[in-house]
Amino acid sequence: MHRRALLFLLVGSLFTAMAAQGQTPGTPLSKQEPVTRSQEPVSSQVAEAESAIANTDWKTAEGKLDSWLAAHPHDARALFDAGYVADVQNRPDDAAGLYRRAIQADPDSFDAHLMLGILLARQGKLDEARPELVRATQLDAGEGGPELKARAWRALARIDRDSNPAEASNDLLEALKLSPETTEDTLMAADLAVRTGQLDAAEAEYRRALTKDPKSEAANAGLAHLLIKKKQYPEAETLLRTARQHAPDDPTLTAQLAGVLAAEDKAEALPMLQKLHQQHPSNSAVTRMLAEVLADAGDYTGADALDVKLLAGSPGDSALLVAHGQNLVRQLKFAEAYSVFDKATQLDPSSADGWSGLAYVASRVEKPQVTLHALTMRSRLQPESASTYFLWATAYDSLHEKSQAAAYYHHFLDAAAGKFPNQEWQAKQRLQILEK
Repeated sequence: MHRRALLFLLVGSLFTAMAAQGQTPGTPLSKQEPVTRSQEPVSSQVAEAESAIANTDWKTAEGKLDSWLAAHPHDARALFDAGYVADVQNRPDDAAGLYRRAIQADPDSFDAHLMLGILLARQGKLDEARPELVRATQLDAGEGGPELKARAWRALARIDRDSNPAEASNDLLEALKLSPETTEDTLMAADLAVRTGQLDAAEAEYRRALTKDPKSEAANAGLAHLLIKKKQYPEAETLLRTARQHAPDDPTLTAQLAGVLAAEDKAEALPMLQKLHQQHPSNSAVTRMLAEVLADAGDYTGADALDVKLLAGSPGDSALLVAHGQNLVRQLKFAEAYSVFDKATQLDPSSADGWSGLAYVASRVEKPQVTLHALTMRSRLQPESASTYFLWATAYDSLHEKSQAAAYYHHFLDAAAGKFPNQEWQAKQRLQILEK
Protein backbone atom coordinates (compact mmCIF):
# COMPACT_ATOMS: atom_id res chain seq x y z
CA MET A 1 0.00 0.00 0.00
CA HIS A 2 1.36 3.41 -0.95
CA ARG A 3 2.29 5.84 1.80
CA ARG A 4 -0.51 8.33 1.06
CA ALA A 5 -3.22 5.67 0.86
CA LEU A 6 -1.98 4.28 4.18
CA LEU A 7 -2.31 7.69 5.83
CA PHE A 8 -5.87 8.04 4.54
CA LEU A 9 -6.65 4.70 6.16
CA LEU A 10 -4.98 5.64 9.44
CA VAL A 11 -6.72 8.99 9.74
CA GLY A 12 -10.04 7.44 8.80
CA SER A 13 -9.90 4.84 11.53
CA LEU A 14 -8.94 7.36 14.21
CA PHE A 15 -11.62 9.83 13.20
CA THR A 16 -14.17 7.03 13.41
CA ALA A 17 -12.98 6.18 16.92
CA MET A 18 -13.32 9.83 17.91
CA ALA A 19 -16.85 9.98 16.52
CA ALA A 20 -17.81 7.10 18.79
CA GLN A 21 -16.63 9.20 21.75
CA GLY A 22 -18.52 12.30 20.62
CA GLN A 23 -15.26 14.23 20.14
CA THR A 24 -14.99 14.20 16.37
CA PRO A 25 -12.90 17.10 15.09
CA GLY A 26 -14.11 16.59 11.54
CA THR A 27 -15.82 14.22 9.16
CA PRO A 28 -14.57 10.64 9.39
CA LEU A 29 -12.46 9.60 6.40
CA SER A 30 -13.05 6.44 4.51
CA LYS A 31 -10.41 4.18 3.02
CA GLN A 32 -9.05 5.69 -0.20
CA GLU A 33 -7.53 4.20 -3.33
CA PRO A 34 -3.73 4.41 -3.50
CA VAL A 35 -2.41 7.77 -4.66
CA THR A 36 0.83 7.99 -6.59
CA ARG A 37 3.37 10.15 -4.80
CA SER A 38 7.10 10.43 -5.08
CA GLN A 39 8.49 8.49 -2.11
CA GLU A 40 11.79 8.58 -0.28
CA PRO A 41 13.58 5.22 -0.27
CA VAL A 42 12.09 2.91 2.32
CA SER A 43 13.65 -0.18 3.80
CA SER A 44 12.10 -3.54 3.10
CA GLN A 45 11.54 -4.00 6.84
CA VAL A 46 9.48 -0.78 7.12
CA ALA A 47 7.63 -1.66 3.91
CA GLU A 48 6.74 -5.05 5.38
CA ALA A 49 5.55 -3.34 8.57
CA GLU A 50 3.30 -1.01 6.57
CA SER A 51 1.88 -4.01 4.70
CA ALA A 52 1.10 -5.60 8.07
CA ILE A 53 -0.56 -2.34 9.20
CA ALA A 54 -2.74 -2.38 6.10
CA ASN A 55 -3.85 -5.89 7.09
CA THR A 56 -4.38 -4.82 10.75
CA ASP A 57 -1.69 -7.27 11.84
CA TRP A 58 -0.45 -5.05 14.66
CA LYS A 59 1.78 -7.63 16.31
CA THR A 60 3.78 -8.25 13.15
CA ALA A 61 4.01 -4.56 12.35
CA GLU A 62 5.12 -3.68 15.86
CA GLY A 63 7.81 -6.36 15.88
CA LYS A 64 9.33 -5.23 12.59
CA LEU A 65 9.20 -1.54 13.53
CA ASP A 66 10.71 -2.10 16.97
CA SER A 67 13.57 -4.06 15.41
CA TRP A 68 14.19 -1.41 12.75
CA LEU A 69 14.00 1.53 15.18
CA ALA A 70 16.48 -0.12 17.56
CA ALA A 71 19.07 0.33 14.86
CA HIS A 72 17.59 3.46 13.19
CA PRO A 73 16.07 5.55 16.04
CA HIS A 74 15.74 8.70 13.91
CA ASP A 75 13.83 7.23 10.97
CA ALA A 76 10.83 9.63 10.84
CA ARG A 77 8.73 7.33 8.68
CA ALA A 78 9.21 4.30 10.93
CA LEU A 79 8.57 6.41 14.03
CA PHE A 80 5.31 7.64 12.54
CA ASP A 81 4.21 4.11 11.66
CA ALA A 82 5.10 2.90 15.18
CA GLY A 83 3.10 5.79 16.63
CA TYR A 84 0.06 4.75 14.66
CA VAL A 85 0.37 1.11 15.74
CA ALA A 86 0.46 2.25 19.37
CA ASP A 87 -2.48 4.59 18.71
CA VAL A 88 -4.83 1.94 17.35
CA GLN A 89 -3.90 -0.37 20.21
CA ASN A 90 -5.12 2.26 22.69
CA ARG A 91 -1.71 3.29 23.99
CA PRO A 92 -2.09 7.04 23.55
CA ASP A 93 0.94 8.08 25.61
CA ASP A 94 3.24 5.78 23.65
CA ALA A 95 1.68 6.98 20.40
CA ALA A 96 2.10 10.64 21.27
CA GLY A 97 5.73 10.08 22.19
CA LEU A 98 6.43 8.33 18.89
CA TYR A 99 4.63 11.00 16.85
CA ARG A 100 6.70 13.66 18.65
CA ARG A 101 9.89 11.77 17.88
CA ALA A 102 8.83 11.58 14.24
CA ILE A 103 8.39 15.36 14.24
CA GLN A 104 11.81 15.84 15.84
CA ALA A 105 13.30 13.70 13.09
CA ASP A 106 11.35 15.54 10.39
CA PRO A 107 9.83 18.86 11.56
CA ASP A 108 8.01 19.23 8.23
CA SER A 109 6.17 15.91 8.48
CA PHE A 110 2.56 16.73 7.62
CA ASP A 111 1.49 13.22 8.56
CA ALA A 112 2.98 13.29 12.06
CA HIS A 113 1.65 16.76 12.93
CA LEU A 114 -1.83 15.80 11.70
CA MET A 115 -2.02 12.52 13.57
CA LEU A 116 -0.55 13.97 16.78
CA GLY A 117 -3.08 16.79 16.64
CA ILE A 118 -5.94 14.34 16.19
CA LEU A 119 -4.69 12.15 19.04
CA LEU A 120 -4.38 15.10 21.42
CA ALA A 121 -7.83 16.38 20.45
CA ARG A 122 -9.27 12.95 21.13
CA GLN A 123 -7.75 13.11 24.62
CA GLY A 124 -9.29 16.53 25.21
CA LYS A 125 -5.86 18.24 25.22
CA LEU A 126 -7.07 20.97 22.92
CA ASP A 127 -4.39 23.51 23.82
CA GLU A 128 -1.73 21.01 22.77
CA ALA A 129 -3.64 19.73 19.75
CA ARG A 130 -4.24 23.11 18.16
CA PRO A 131 -0.59 24.03 17.35
CA GLU A 132 -0.03 20.63 15.77
CA LEU A 133 -3.06 21.00 13.51
CA VAL A 134 -2.16 24.59 12.65
CA ARG A 135 1.30 23.40 11.64
CA ALA A 136 -0.25 20.65 9.52
CA THR A 137 -2.25 23.23 7.58
CA GLN A 138 0.99 25.06 6.78
CA LEU A 139 2.82 22.04 5.38
CA ASP A 140 2.84 20.33 2.01
CA ALA A 141 0.51 17.35 2.15
CA GLY A 142 1.73 16.03 -1.21
CA GLU A 143 -0.37 14.46 -3.94
CA GLY A 144 -3.84 13.65 -2.74
CA GLY A 145 -3.17 15.94 0.18
CA PRO A 146 -5.89 18.60 -0.18
CA GLU A 147 -8.53 16.35 1.35
CA LEU A 148 -6.26 15.44 4.26
CA LYS A 149 -5.34 19.08 4.81
CA ALA A 150 -9.05 19.87 4.77
CA ARG A 151 -9.41 17.38 7.63
CA ALA A 152 -6.84 19.36 9.60
CA TRP A 153 -8.87 22.54 9.03
CA ARG A 154 -12.06 20.75 10.08
CA ALA A 155 -10.34 19.50 13.21
CA LEU A 156 -9.32 23.07 14.02
CA ALA A 157 -12.92 24.19 13.53
CA ARG A 158 -14.07 21.61 16.09
CA ILE A 159 -11.46 22.81 18.57
CA ASP A 160 -12.20 26.51 18.04
CA ARG A 161 -16.00 26.35 18.05
CA ASP A 162 -16.36 26.70 21.84
CA SER A 163 -13.66 29.29 22.50
CA ASN A 164 -13.75 31.27 19.25
CA PRO A 165 -16.73 30.56 16.95
CA ALA A 166 -15.68 33.26 14.48
CA GLU A 167 -12.26 31.62 14.08
CA ALA A 168 -13.95 28.25 13.74
CA SER A 169 -16.00 29.64 10.84
CA ASN A 170 -12.78 30.71 9.13
CA ASP A 171 -11.32 27.23 9.71
CA LEU A 172 -14.36 25.66 8.08
CA LEU A 173 -14.14 28.00 5.09
CA GLU A 174 -10.51 26.97 4.57
CA ALA A 175 -11.58 23.32 4.60
CA LEU A 176 -14.26 23.98 2.00
CA LYS A 177 -11.66 25.52 -0.32
CA LEU A 178 -9.94 22.14 -0.39
CA SER A 179 -12.78 19.62 -0.45
CA PRO A 180 -16.53 19.48 -1.19
CA GLU A 181 -19.01 20.44 1.50
CA THR A 182 -20.45 17.56 3.52
CA THR A 183 -23.60 17.31 5.61
CA GLU A 184 -21.37 17.52 8.69
CA ASP A 185 -19.98 20.81 7.38
CA THR A 186 -23.49 22.21 6.98
CA LEU A 187 -24.36 21.17 10.53
CA MET A 188 -21.17 22.74 11.86
CA ALA A 189 -21.93 25.97 10.00
CA ALA A 190 -25.38 26.00 11.60
CA ASP A 191 -23.92 25.35 15.06
CA LEU A 192 -21.38 28.17 14.63
CA ALA A 193 -24.13 30.53 13.49
CA VAL A 194 -26.08 29.73 16.67
CA ARG A 195 -22.99 30.39 18.79
CA THR A 196 -22.49 33.80 17.17
CA GLY A 197 -26.16 34.74 17.53
CA GLN A 198 -27.03 34.47 13.82
CA LEU A 199 -30.22 32.50 14.36
CA ASP A 200 -31.78 33.09 10.95
CA ALA A 201 -28.58 31.95 9.23
CA ALA A 202 -28.46 28.90 11.51
CA GLU A 203 -32.05 28.01 10.69
CA ALA A 204 -31.30 28.24 6.96
CA GLU A 205 -28.31 25.89 7.37
CA TYR A 206 -30.31 23.35 9.37
CA ARG A 207 -33.09 23.40 6.76
CA ARG A 208 -30.49 22.94 4.02
CA ALA A 209 -29.11 19.92 5.86
CA LEU A 210 -32.62 18.47 6.19
CA THR A 211 -33.16 18.94 2.45
CA LYS A 212 -30.19 16.63 1.92
CA ASP A 213 -31.15 14.21 4.69
CA PRO A 214 -34.65 14.60 6.18
CA LYS A 215 -33.87 11.87 8.75
CA SER A 216 -30.79 13.60 10.16
CA GLU A 217 -31.23 13.51 13.94
CA ALA A 218 -28.62 16.24 14.44
CA ALA A 219 -30.29 18.59 11.95
CA ASN A 220 -33.77 17.94 13.35
CA ALA A 221 -32.55 18.49 16.92
CA GLY A 222 -30.70 21.66 15.91
CA LEU A 223 -33.64 23.15 14.07
CA ALA A 224 -36.01 22.19 16.90
CA HIS A 225 -33.72 23.96 19.36
CA LEU A 226 -33.95 27.15 17.32
CA LEU A 227 -37.73 26.93 17.00
CA ILE A 228 -38.01 26.41 20.76
CA LYS A 229 -35.69 29.37 21.35
CA LYS A 230 -38.04 31.46 19.19
CA LYS A 231 -41.04 30.00 21.09
CA GLN A 232 -42.47 28.62 17.85
CA TYR A 233 -43.82 25.63 19.74
CA PRO A 234 -46.43 24.27 17.29
CA GLU A 235 -43.87 24.18 14.45
CA ALA A 236 -41.30 22.60 16.75
CA GLU A 237 -43.81 19.96 17.86
CA THR A 238 -44.64 19.03 14.26
CA LEU A 239 -40.96 18.80 13.36
CA LEU A 240 -40.09 16.66 16.39
CA ARG A 241 -43.03 14.29 16.00
CA THR A 242 -41.98 13.66 12.40
CA ALA A 243 -38.33 13.21 13.36
CA ARG A 244 -39.21 10.71 16.12
CA GLN A 245 -41.02 8.53 13.61
CA HIS A 246 -37.55 7.71 12.23
CA ALA A 247 -35.79 7.70 15.63
CA PRO A 248 -38.40 6.96 18.33
CA ASP A 249 -35.79 6.20 21.00
CA ASP A 250 -33.54 9.20 20.42
CA PRO A 251 -33.21 10.84 23.87
CA THR A 252 -32.48 14.34 22.54
CA LEU A 253 -35.49 14.46 20.25
CA THR A 254 -37.70 12.95 22.96
CA ALA A 255 -36.52 15.44 25.57
CA GLN A 256 -37.09 18.32 23.17
CA LEU A 257 -40.60 17.13 22.34
CA ALA A 258 -41.40 16.72 26.03
CA GLY A 259 -40.16 20.25 26.65
CA VAL A 260 -42.32 21.62 23.85
CA LEU A 261 -45.38 19.76 25.12
CA ALA A 262 -44.74 21.12 28.61
CA ALA A 263 -44.49 24.66 27.21
CA GLU A 264 -47.82 24.06 25.49
CA ASP A 265 -49.32 22.75 28.76
CA LYS A 266 -50.06 19.37 27.21
CA ALA A 267 -50.51 16.47 29.62
CA GLU A 268 -48.53 14.16 27.32
CA ALA A 269 -45.30 15.80 28.52
CA LEU A 270 -45.28 14.21 31.98
CA PRO A 271 -45.51 10.49 31.07
CA MET A 272 -43.04 11.05 28.23
CA LEU A 273 -40.49 12.56 30.61
CA GLN A 274 -41.12 9.90 33.26
CA LYS A 275 -40.38 7.18 30.74
CA LEU A 276 -37.29 9.01 29.48
CA HIS A 277 -36.05 9.44 33.04
CA GLN A 278 -36.48 5.72 33.69
CA GLN A 279 -34.39 5.00 30.60
CA HIS A 280 -31.74 7.61 31.45
CA PRO A 281 -31.80 8.06 35.24
CA SER A 282 -28.32 9.63 35.34
CA ASN A 283 -29.08 12.27 32.71
CA SER A 284 -29.24 15.48 34.73
CA ALA A 285 -30.92 17.50 31.96
CA VAL A 286 -33.79 15.00 31.73
CA THR A 287 -34.07 14.90 35.53
CA ARG A 288 -34.30 18.71 35.67
CA MET A 289 -37.00 18.78 33.04
CA LEU A 290 -39.01 16.12 34.85
CA ALA A 291 -38.69 18.04 38.12
CA GLU A 292 -39.99 21.21 36.45
CA VAL A 293 -42.94 19.43 34.88
CA LEU A 294 -43.80 17.70 38.17
CA ALA A 295 -43.73 21.08 39.93
CA ASP A 296 -45.98 22.58 37.27
CA ALA A 297 -48.35 19.64 37.79
CA GLY A 298 -48.47 20.34 41.53
CA ASP A 299 -46.35 17.38 42.66
CA TYR A 300 -43.98 19.52 44.72
CA THR A 301 -42.77 16.61 46.84
CA GLY A 302 -41.85 14.55 43.78
CA ALA A 303 -40.22 17.51 42.08
CA ASP A 304 -38.21 18.37 45.17
CA ALA A 305 -36.97 14.81 45.59
CA LEU A 306 -35.42 15.07 42.13
CA ASP A 307 -33.95 18.51 42.86
CA VAL A 308 -32.39 17.24 46.09
CA LYS A 309 -30.87 14.30 44.23
CA LEU A 310 -29.39 16.65 41.64
CA LEU A 311 -28.05 18.96 44.35
CA ALA A 312 -26.20 16.04 45.94
CA GLY A 313 -24.04 15.98 42.84
CA SER A 314 -24.01 19.75 42.22
CA PRO A 315 -24.33 21.51 45.58
CA GLY A 316 -23.17 24.83 44.15
CA ASP A 317 -25.72 25.00 41.35
CA SER A 318 -27.67 28.18 42.16
CA ALA A 319 -30.45 27.44 39.65
CA LEU A 320 -31.07 24.07 41.31
CA LEU A 321 -31.08 25.74 44.72
CA VAL A 322 -33.71 28.21 43.51
CA ALA A 323 -35.87 25.36 42.20
CA HIS A 324 -35.44 23.53 45.53
CA GLY A 325 -36.37 26.67 47.44
CA GLN A 326 -39.47 27.24 45.33
CA ASN A 327 -40.65 23.69 46.01
CA LEU A 328 -40.10 24.19 49.74
CA VAL A 329 -42.18 27.38 49.61
CA ARG A 330 -45.00 25.51 47.90
CA GLN A 331 -44.83 22.99 50.73
CA LEU A 332 -44.97 25.90 53.25
CA LYS A 333 -41.50 25.05 54.59
CA PHE A 334 -40.45 28.68 54.85
CA ALA A 335 -37.58 28.36 57.33
CA GLU A 336 -35.89 25.70 55.18
CA ALA A 337 -36.55 27.73 52.05
CA TYR A 338 -34.97 30.80 53.65
CA SER A 339 -31.64 28.99 54.09
CA VAL A 340 -31.76 27.66 50.54
CA PHE A 341 -32.48 31.04 48.92
CA ASP A 342 -29.86 32.70 51.10
CA LYS A 343 -27.25 30.25 49.82
CA ALA A 344 -28.44 30.59 46.20
CA THR A 345 -28.09 34.38 46.23
CA GLN A 346 -24.66 34.18 47.82
CA LEU A 347 -23.54 31.84 45.05
CA ASP A 348 -25.16 33.87 42.27
CA PRO A 349 -25.94 37.52 43.09
CA SER A 350 -27.28 37.96 39.54
CA SER A 351 -30.20 35.56 40.12
CA ALA A 352 -33.39 37.62 40.09
CA ASP A 353 -35.41 34.50 40.96
CA GLY A 354 -33.11 33.87 43.91
CA TRP A 355 -33.61 37.40 45.29
CA SER A 356 -37.37 37.18 44.69
CA GLY A 357 -37.53 33.94 46.63
CA LEU A 358 -35.41 35.30 49.45
CA ALA A 359 -37.55 38.46 49.70
CA TYR A 360 -40.72 36.39 49.96
CA VAL A 361 -39.53 33.82 52.49
CA ALA A 362 -37.86 36.53 54.59
CA SER A 363 -41.24 38.22 54.86
CA ARG A 364 -42.81 34.92 55.95
CA VAL A 365 -40.20 34.33 58.68
CA GLU A 366 -40.46 37.95 59.83
CA LYS A 367 -37.10 39.27 58.65
CA PRO A 368 -38.19 42.58 57.07
CA GLN A 369 -34.66 43.98 56.81
CA VAL A 370 -33.63 40.95 54.74
CA THR A 371 -36.76 41.41 52.63
CA LEU A 372 -35.78 45.00 51.86
CA HIS A 373 -32.20 44.01 51.01
CA ALA A 374 -33.38 41.21 48.72
CA LEU A 375 -35.85 43.53 47.00
CA THR A 376 -33.13 46.13 46.51
CA MET A 377 -30.86 43.54 44.88
CA ARG A 378 -33.69 42.23 42.72
CA SER A 379 -34.61 45.74 41.54
CA ARG A 380 -31.18 46.00 39.92
CA LEU A 381 -32.02 43.01 37.76
CA GLN A 382 -35.74 43.20 36.97
CA PRO A 383 -38.52 45.81 37.04
CA GLU A 384 -40.96 45.96 39.93
CA SER A 385 -44.24 44.07 39.89
CA ALA A 386 -47.41 44.13 41.96
CA SER A 387 -45.99 41.33 44.12
CA THR A 388 -42.73 43.11 44.86
CA TYR A 389 -44.55 46.37 45.63
CA PHE A 390 -46.61 44.48 48.20
CA LEU A 391 -43.47 43.01 49.78
CA TRP A 392 -41.85 46.46 49.94
CA ALA A 393 -44.97 47.85 51.61
CA THR A 394 -45.37 45.10 54.23
CA ALA A 395 -41.65 45.13 55.07
CA TYR A 396 -41.68 48.88 55.70
CA ASP A 397 -44.95 48.48 57.58
CA SER A 398 -43.35 45.90 59.88
CA LEU A 399 -40.54 48.34 60.59
CA HIS A 400 -43.04 51.13 61.31
CA GLU A 401 -41.75 53.21 58.40
CA LYS A 402 -45.18 54.72 57.72
CA SER A 403 -44.48 57.01 54.78
CA GLN A 404 -42.51 54.39 52.81
CA ALA A 405 -45.13 51.72 53.58
CA ALA A 406 -47.98 53.96 52.43
CA ALA A 407 -46.17 54.89 49.24
CA TYR A 408 -45.59 51.26 48.32
CA TYR A 409 -49.16 50.25 49.19
CA HIS A 410 -50.30 52.86 46.67
CA HIS A 411 -47.84 51.52 44.07
CA PHE A 412 -49.21 48.05 44.73
CA LEU A 413 -52.84 49.08 44.30
CA ASP A 414 -52.04 50.84 41.03
CA ALA A 415 -50.22 47.78 39.70
CA ALA A 416 -52.63 45.16 41.07
CA ALA A 417 -55.69 46.49 39.23
CA GLY A 418 -58.07 44.02 40.90
CA LYS A 419 -55.94 40.91 40.29
CA PHE A 420 -55.04 40.34 43.97
CA PRO A 421 -58.29 40.90 45.89
CA ASN A 422 -57.09 39.67 49.30
CA GLN A 423 -53.89 41.70 49.28
CA GLU A 424 -55.70 44.72 47.86
CA TRP A 425 -58.21 44.62 50.72
CA GLN A 426 -55.30 44.39 53.20
CA ALA A 427 -53.49 47.32 51.53
CA LYS A 428 -56.58 49.52 51.70
CA GLN A 429 -57.09 48.67 55.36
CA ARG A 430 -53.49 49.51 56.20
CA LEU A 431 -53.66 52.78 54.25
CA GLN A 432 -56.66 53.88 56.29
CA ILE A 433 -54.58 53.43 59.44
CA LEU A 434 -51.29 54.79 58.09
CA GLU A 435 -52.77 57.92 56.56
CA LYS A 436 -54.98 59.03 59.48
